[in-house]
Amino acid sequence: MREMKDSGLKWIGKIPSSWNVMPNKYLMKKKKVICPVYKGEDILSLTMKGVIVRDLDAGGKMPTSFDGYQRLEPGNLLMCLFDIDVTPRCIGLIKQVGLSSPAYSQFELNDMGNAEYYCYYYTMLDNDKTLLHLAKNLRHSLTEDQLGAISVIVPPVQEQKKIADFLDAKCSEIDALSADIQTQIDILEQYKRSVITEAVTRGLNPDVEMKDSGTPWCPLIPIHWKYANPKALFTQRLDRAYPGDKQLTASQEYGVIYQDEYMELTGTKIVTVMKDFSILKHVEPNDFVISMRSFQGGLEYSERRGSISSAYVMLIPNNEYVYPPFYRWFFKSSKYINAIQSTSNLVRDGQAMRYANFAQVPLFIIPLDEQKQISEYLDEKVRKIDEILKSKNNQLEILAEYKKSLIYEYVTGKKEVPSI
Repeated sequence: MREMKDSGLKWIGKIPSSWNVMPNKYLMKKKKVICPVYKGEDILSLTMKGVIVRDLDAGGKMPTSFDGYQRLEPGNLLMCLFDIDVTPRCIGLIKQVGLSSPAYSQFELNDMGNAEYYCYYYTMLDNDKTLLHLAKNLRHSLTEDQLGAISVIVPPVQEQKKIADFLDAKCSEIDALSADIQTQIDILEQYKRSVITEAVTRGLNPDVEMKDSGTPWCPLIPIHWKYANPKALFTQRLDRAYPGDKQLTASQEYGVIYQDEYMELTGTKIVTVMKDFSILKHVEPNDFVISMRSFQGGLEYSERRGSISSAYVMLIPNNEYVYPPFYRWFFKSSKYINAIQSTSNLVRDGQAMRYANFAQVPLFIIPLDEQKQISEYLDEKVRKIDEILKSKNNQLEILAEYKKSLIYEYVTGKKEVPSI
């Protein structure tokens, strides 16, 4: 067991007695070379996966020009020193020549610093946003001078390299295992979608005779199902909020639930209407809600009575033809969501879906007992798939925490890299 000493940094604790502590400015210096004219260089982005080449054809927010971007050099560190609280990853190691926004800060290390080691060091701090308390302005930013004044631990440079090489190997193993689990999750999610779509558009009898449905979004349906106008199955609820209605929110993950439930489940703060309740609409159990995101994720089902934003559209099921728990699955099927998306360009333009869009996608009259049977089958089938998914996601969380712990223990010298 090697001798340890107090680092004087509360976020580090004890370090090996042979390590030093010094202000960051004695270890690295800012480097900024502006390229006035863009000449087709790779554009680099700071992401959770490191500093990577940006796919300029993938869309997303883009500047009008890359003129005036800064040149990045391999072996330097790239940092985001603004909006630290909301930026997923604020540190990355530059591995190739390219350009980035001049808003980011590039640092070149001197002979006392190994870039790979200090990328791990600042990743460790960024994992818990350790330095956030030092960013006191509205944008939660640090100036480069403020960063330079912050003390860092400085192991002997050869030991820095040894730690970085060890962590490279260990983190690669963890990342490979995580990627394998994520692939399993993706396959399970795809399987779940296919199970739902198959059941709600073809039924449960694999040998049933099929016929032309009369609608392109679902060309074949069981012979005993009938084409139906959506307006015959669902009418629009126009009721204003009732006195005493508890306020609801619609989410793709939880359906339509009370706002306090949603805030407790997600930790997200929601703006609650405190006056002028006339802007809210009434919702009854078994209603379906067309929300702002229904183009992406289908319609939401309500098991609760209450009120919701008037921006949403409520659908009342016709109980002569509709078993609501079945349509809870139907309106979440991939085929139906694709059909809804085809009704207009609203999803592209970021506008809300309306009853008129809903009415453009034909539905089917299906025997109520068959709807109930399909619904109960999916309840059980999807429950089992979700249990496996939960287990896989827990494995990912455990691996992520293990990786964080590993980086902390070796970067701070709490554990020593084993001799080969």
